[in-house]
Amino acid sequence: MATDDRVSTLRKKHGMILEDRKSLTLTGVKDVSGFDEQKVTLLTELGELTVKGSELRINDFSNDSGELSLEGCIDSLAYAEAKQAQGGFFSRIFK
Repeated sequence: MATDDRVSTLRKKHGMILEDRKSLTLTGVKDVSGFDEQKVTLLTELGELTVKGSELRINDFSNDSGELSLEGCIDSLAYAEAKQAQGGFFSRIFK
């Protein structure tokens, strides 16, 4: 059980607040993978998160605290599992 406590303290908590499908505030964001007016793709503590909608814009992102806020017409939020590293050059050659 001590290992579980240590892992949870190393990882930032991930949370979200969605207000009226127009304003989204997230915590536990590691990186912004890509964004445009219809889709924002984020790497979070719990995997990849894709936000789809229209007129999406990122208002603020702090890489240090992991907080991000965005606005627009939010249609969907979808998680995908974080992709594992494919290995190095030699592991791809010697499959």
